[in-house]
Amino acid sequence: MHINPLFPYPLYLVISERDCYPKNWLKVAEEAIIGGVDLIQLREKADDAAAFLDKAVRLKKLTDHYGIPLVINDAVEIAAQIEAWGIHVGQNDLQPLAIREKYGDKLTIGWSIEAVQQLESQQMLFVDHLGVSPIFSTPTKRDTVTEWGITGLKQLRNSTEKPLIAIGSINFQTAQQAWNAGADSIAVVSAICQSADPRQASAQLKALLK
Repeated sequence: MHINPLFPYPLYLVISERDCYPKNWLKVAEEAIIGGVDLIQLREKADDAAAFLDKAVRLKKLTDHYGIPLVINDAVEIAAQIEAWGIHVGQNDLQPLAIREKYGDKLTIGWSIEAVQQLESQQMLFVDHLGVSPIFSTPTKRDTVTEWGITGLKQLRNSTEKPLIAIGSINFQTAQQAWNAGADSIAVVSAICQSADPRQASAQLKALLK
């Protein structure tokens, strides 16, 4: 397993209540952690701030209990309020420099990379790791610019030292490909959330990352 000391979290779960339905999403999160997930990101695009905060607080209790990092998607204020480990933002969210200016080093910052040109951006100075999104196009995210593919992932790997998180239709067939192409972390949604046995699915995915 090529563990990057800057991002020692090979199996990354992105979770939402809807992605787990009809299963209880918190139960899925716990089963996934027991199975081998190293980090969880809460992504609730449809929730208002109060509902998102409520979920974030409950998930933070769980991730703290198991000692794994919690990342909040987009909602920087919520991430800061619950003292999450990190925040993940895209091109249309509060940008890394602004987050760093407001919160200092309180939050680890992940940034979605959609074009190679972003590597030249001054924002890169404030980014801890990059979400390479999507590796393969995915029904859970329709507003994307580039479908990177394995070739694009390799190109990015040769162009930056930043930890790379591969996301977008990552499943049992594609996880190992992305890992071997140089991803430091594999982010999954439905491969765990929609699994009949999230604990076993997590363990099987983790076993591929060798």
